[in-house]
Amino acid sequence: MHRASFRADDSRTKPAHHEEQADVVYERLQAQTVQADEGSTASFSDLGLGENIVNCLAGLGAPHPFPIQAATIPAILEGKDVLARGRTGSGKTIAFGAPLVESILRSQAGQKREFGRAPRALILAPTRELALQLDRTVQPIARSVGLFTTQIYGGVPQARQVGALKKGVDIIIGTPGRIEDLIDQGKLDLSQVRIVVLDEADHMSELGFLEPMQRILRRVADGAQKLLFSATLDREVAALVDEFLVEPAVYEVAGEDQDSGTIDHRVLVIDHRDKAEILTSLVDRPGKTLVFARTRAYTEMLAEQFEDAGIRAVALHGDLNQAKRTRNLKRLTDGKVSVLVATDVAARGIHVDDIDLVIQADAPADHKTYLHRSGRTGRAGRAGTVVTLVARQRRRKMTELLQNAEIHVAFDDARPGDDVIEELAGRQVDPIA
Repeated sequence: MHRASFRADDSRTKPAHHEEQADVVYERLQAQTVQADEGSTASFSDLGLGENIVNCLAGLGAPHPFPIQAATIPAILEGKDVLARGRTGSGKTIAFGAPLVESILRSQAGQKREFGRAPRALILAPTRELALQLDRTVQPIARSVGLFTTQIYGGVPQARQVGALKKGVDIIIGTPGRIEDLIDQGKLDLSQVRIVVLDEADHMSELGFLEPMQRILRRVADGAQKLLFSATLDREVAALVDEFLVEPAVYEVAGEDQDSGTIDHRVLVIDHRDKAEILTSLVDRPGKTLVFARTRAYTEMLAEQFEDAGIRAVALHGDLNQAKRTRNLKRLTDGKVSVLVATDVAARGIHVDDIDLVIQADAPADHKTYLHRSGRTGRAGRAGTVVTLVARQRRRKMTELLQNAEIHVAFDDARPGDDVIEELAGRQVDPIA
């Protein structure tokens, strides 16, 4: 039985034992490379999707397949297990969502969909925000052919979710914790699930969901198809790959590196006493800005600081209930605020196409977090900027982190009022007389 293989990269792997959390670079999967800059001549119809789904995708703003979609959709429709790595914004949701719906439709051809039917597909995500985001894309595709989705995640009462399951759904999109809760209560039956998607499986593992994912995968139908999509794909998901994926087709999108040109990465080396003033100056700009902070308390403090300066801002972190988290994100999406200050709960799952500036008020702990934070801008080929603030004594650690992420970044010493800050905020810099 052929399994996915990993490429050793010992020169880039750091020891895990260290006083601080080590930024470990795992061995990466060997994969068939898909060139991001190759324009695909295939249409979604050519890839095997039906007319209703193709029309729905056009309505969602996807008239033609992105490279990751062109590569993976035929393999998924053939029933193969698939591993795929492409940066955030490369079109992964459609890459698995559209063929998943098509496959269910084909398998149910000529069958009457019964009330109370068990789900046929499951999509697992690490966070509530990502589950909701996935549903916003997958649900209209499913509805276009008469299939139904439901979201199952914690932090909200389960009654509505249980009610949907009693009526019968075709696709479940949710997080491992609540899904296991409903299984244990006897309210969710996964025995008919024929397709499982693990979206951001590496992040689910980081959050402690490896064993729940394994238990869930052991409950689905024998021989169920497994699809694993992520912006990072390495040895961290080896346990899942080795146990559950059989002869997978493995793809990664080349030419979509974070330094490929759509994102401008900058590091500002600052004195701590200047940090508050520099942050306020950077966010005082047109356009939408996403600011990342390490703690919930600092997130709230920065949002209040920006509001006091007359800049519309809201916070997003784990202490907020789901309704408020959703409302605050929607305020940014709708343009009612221009700044969202978030902890890493927002590093994956936020989809706002027109965020053109990401500021890391606190540098990330590791290279993966950097990649996912910066993936909130420059989506789908749009331009964006990522600015990271670091104290002078942390410059070396930041350099190592960026090397692990394989990103080339300009470092600038910065103080309040410097031209580099004015430039990054999009304000005109007067030429030197």
